[in-house]
Amino acid sequence: TKPIFLRTVLLLVSSADGVADVVLTCTLVEEGGGLGGMGGGHFTRTPATLILRDVAVGPDESLEELTPFVPPSIPDPDLLLFEAEVSSPEIPNANVLLHADCNEQEVMCELSSYSPRGLEENSDRVFFMVSLSVDEVDFSTALILETLKVEKDESTLMQSKLGLPLSQSGTLLTDLIFVVFTHIKSVSAPLRSDVLLNCGFKQQDTPLAQEVGIEWRLQHRGKGVSACVMQGLAMRTYTVVGEGNASLTLTTLKVGDEGTYICTVSLGPFHSQQVIQLRIIRKFHSDLNPQPLCHSSKYYPLDSHVSNYQGSLSSHRQHGDGTFTLSSHIAVPPTTVPGTKIICKVSHTALEEPLFVSVVVEPPEPGISSLFAVSGYYFTVQHNIVALHKQ
Repeated sequence: TKPIFLRTVLLLVSSADGVADVVLTCTLVEEGGGLGGMGGGHFTRTPATLILRDVAVGPDESLEELTPFVPPSIPDPDLLLFEAEVSSPEIPNANVLLHADCNEQEVMCELSSYSPRGLEENSDRVFFMVSLSVDEVDFSTALILETLKVEKDESTLMQSKLGLPLSQSGTLLTDLIFVVFTHIKSVSAPLRSDVLLNCGFKQQDTPLAQEVGIEWRLQHRGKGVSACVMQGLAMRTYTVVGEGNASLTLTTLKVGDEGTYICTVSLGPFHSQQVIQLRIIRKFHSDLNPQPLCHSSKYYPLDSHVSNYQGSLSSHRQHGDGTFTLSSHIAVPPTTVPGTKIICKVSHTALEEPLFVSVVVEPPEPGISSLFAVSGYYFTVQHNIVALHKQ
């Protein structure tokens, strides 16, 4: 079941010099009947609010007209208010969140219960996963939050849905312990080029674990394969440069490298991931040949469109490297009026705009067959056999 993201309403409020609080309208997604319930594939979605405290703000940001976040005057145990202090570790590129509302960009925020691997079932530690992304912006971040211990007494309110103690202001107090992020949600790269798939992570000053585990997997045409055992391993290397860089470099891209890449970072019992779409493109060559009029060769992917307004198309031909070739032939009847323009239009995802090739029918000179003048070339038609002459 695919997760459903609701529109997020963003509000920026100031709390102190150099930092700000960001309030996000989110969705709590649960499997089954609640926290830790048995689901059988059924998901429930409940409105929630996430308050990110102490988000770092650049020196050029103005906070003069902003006011601090004020919780409800009367705590409501039915409300889901998650409060997280995010100064350490910081959320990379958090300025995107600060400006999303003004830029009319949609922010997707989803919360869900998270269970670290190997954690004892009777442990009183509770964790949540937060997925954040911004529409039309290369910003995607996964946060792991741990609830803070609240000293309970007879006046302590319990959140009605989750059964967790609330702070005096009615919020679920949490601490950010782990961040996995990417600055590139999707990328297009030319065939046989190199590409860097960005993936990074941050943790608290006190490390969650001494060893960092990094795994990249490729999902392509319904099949999954570990990137570290793909053919050509010697050409694919992790570029872990210091703590926090889990990026993957792919060299000499092939058609088979296209697909969905999943970066998973593990720190002890904790793990999180980011997903990056890689598209392979090959800008083809559209040549003027005597026959055919348009010859588009060595392009990828297949979704090209060639329109010849007075001719016919060949079938796509696939090469050993996965690229394709397509030709368009002209057909000029003897009754064609001089001055007629024959146009070939080529469209493809690798092109910023369509390419056009035009051929103009010239009146025949005495004793010479029809001529076509095209970009410095003459095409001569003699009994439906086209010969090329350079101008």
